Amino acid sequence: MRSARLAPGPVGRRGTIPAGRGPGADPALPWLVAVAAAYTLAQLVLVVPGVGLGWDETVYISQVGPHAPAAFFSAPRARGITLLVAPVAALTASTTALRIWLSVLSGCGLLLSLWVWRRLLPPHVLAAAGALFAGLWITLFYGPLAMPNLWVAYGALCATGCFLRAVRDPGDRRAPAGLAAAVAATALMRPGDALALVAPLAAAAVCVRDWRRPAVLAALLAGAALGGAEWVLEAYVRYGGLATRLHRAAEIQGGMGAHLALDDHVRALEGRSLCRPCDVPWRHPVTAAWWFALPVLAAGGLVAAARTRRLAVVLPPVLVGLSLAVPYQLIDYAAPRFLLPSYALLALPVALFLCTVVTAPRRRWRWPVAAALACALLGHVAVQYKVLERAVARSGATHDAIDRVVAVLRRQGVRPPCVVTGPEAVRVAFRAGCSSRQTSGHDGSITVPELLGTARRQPVAVLVDGGRPVPAYARGWRSEPLPSLPGTAAGSRVFLSPRPEAGAAR
Repeated sequence: MRSARLAPGPVGRRGTIPAGRGPGADPALPWLVAVAAAYTLAQLVLVVPGVGLGWDETVYISQVGPHAPAAFFSAPRARGITLLVAPVAALTASTTALRIWLSVLSGCGLLLSLWVWRRLLPPHVLAAAGALFAGLWITLFYGPLAMPNLWVAYGALCATGCFLRAVRDPGDRRAPAGLAAAVAATALMRPGDALALVAPLAAAAVCVRDWRRPAVLAALLAGAALGGAEWVLEAYVRYGGLATRLHRAAEIQGGMGAHLALDDHVRALEGRSLCRPCDVPWRHPVTAAWWFALPVLAAGGLVAAARTRRLAVVLPPVLVGLSLAVPYQLIDYAAPRFLLPSYALLALPVALFLCTVVTAPRRRWRWPVAAALACALLGHVAVQYKVLERAVARSGATHDAIDRVVAVLRRQGVRPPCVVTGPEAVRVAFRAGCSSRQTSGHDGSITVPELLGTARRQPVAVLVDGGRPVPAYARGWRSEPLPSLPGTAAGSRVFLSPRPEAGAAR
């Protein structure tokens, strides 16, 4: 794998900032602060006011929120995002406060993950990369949401930048520590993604002779071990061992096989938070135009990097981005957030290519190409905004529908302590202050006899979609009609357990 083009050159050459330059004099700071501030402001204006708590978010937040019992924490999940929201979720049940907290944090995360690259790429390229990534509807939508994928993207971007700084400049003592911290943060969010991040970086550190530094390999391994330790320990405490947890996680996530989920990801770009099963029609092809252009523009970035002697800087993020995308192409469903880490890393070569086109020497074609590029970017932004608007509206409608369901339950006397089971039990229970339990499926956490025993002590509400059979144990219970949730058939009902006797309740 040794190559003259991949061999590291002296720090401070063309396109880099000399190591001796203080951070206060760094011209990248104003560019990156502007991009991060605009990203945070866009979230606060476009997303925060209208988006409700998602199903996965509710699971993560309920682990630390004091106003409702913790939802079942299934095998694939990791605790990183719960730790991130804990300072706010442990103090208040306000969704708005949580959204503002995460919007500010995500803006800071974007700034930090690009700041790591300040000695590797010019400021205008980094600013363009940040703007391209932050301008995607997926990045804007998930910025204020309690979901781990965006933070994996930041971790991958930081880790790759720190890796390159460490192997190119042995005197950069902060880079190995930053590399270990970034890998640990990624593993804390999603251990599987951390493995996909570490693998290509470790391979590069071994195969490129000039990059063989024990400190770099030690940082990669230490970061992965430190960040994944909690997940491994929890496997033995709660899931019967590491092998059992891995097996159960594979079952829940659908396993990997001879699937190719490219078409699923294309359909999901229309604004679906989860496309499972992804057998829906592809009604708006324009929403995926940028997705098909991405590999072409990234390839152009590699060519531009080779011409300017930056290939050793631009190629590693491309390889890491592809590595992070591969696992999500081998499952039979898709969610736009899955590929956020890949989009963050591929934004670097794309930005380099676009900046190279715009700043090319004066030629006849320069201004027409720049004008066409500007029109394409404006159209891209318009499409992203429209998709974001639909995604936020859909989330808000679901939130309002769940509030209406909770209002019905409260009128029927379902108050804490209580248990809710059935479709959408997690979000309904969290809003009502109840426990959510399922007798089967991925979140199976209670048996039918245990549920009936609970019903003798506290209210139990069984949610049933319209057209679905009523569980046998609840057929004799009192039922009430429910407002339908978006995406469900009309005729939803709730079956309420008999009121517990006073002695049993005590």
